[in-house]
Amino acid sequence: MLQHFQFKPLYNNSQLPGWTIHFYFEKQRYDGVYHQDGKIEWTHSKPPAQDLDKIKSQIHELMLFHVYE
Repeated sequence: MLQHFQFKPLYNNSQLPGWTIHFYFEKQRYDGVYHQDGKIEWTHSKPPAQDLDKIKSQIHELMLFHVYE
């Protein structure tokens, strides 16, 4: 489960798509850029391969809830 999930617009003009995201997963911090098409660019370390699909799914759900609703 993701903890302390936060996001903010990538650009000052909030109409432009793109968000920086960061969260903790199993006590490890992860940072990335969430693009409008749902692609995630990891900016520091990438989550473990065995958890990557689960993490991406949770991020998509959170972004849909917070940004697109």
